[in-house]
Amino acid sequence: MMGSWQLQEAKQRFSEVVRKAHDEGPQIITRHGDEVAVILDMAEYRRIKGGEPDFKEFLMSGPDLSTLDLTRSRDLPREIDFGVDW
Repeated sequence: MMGSWQLQEAKQRFSEVVRKAHDEGPQIITRHGDEVAVILDMAEYRRIKGGEPDFKEFLMSGPDLSTLDLTRSRDLPREIDFGVDW
């Protein structure tokens, strides 16, 4: 059962709001009659959000860098005339 709380009441009874989110389901927070937030149980949040890859999976999911040409040119730098005789 989804509960609904006015913001001021939710602030005053925050522990109860969190407990109800855990025991009964999402708790909607309203301000001036408009729904502005929801308190979810952590398990519900994780289910909705889906799994996040670990850091290694994140790096491995990037583009294939083996196709880049990373060789450095062996040419000498160009000569620049500074207009000064050394």
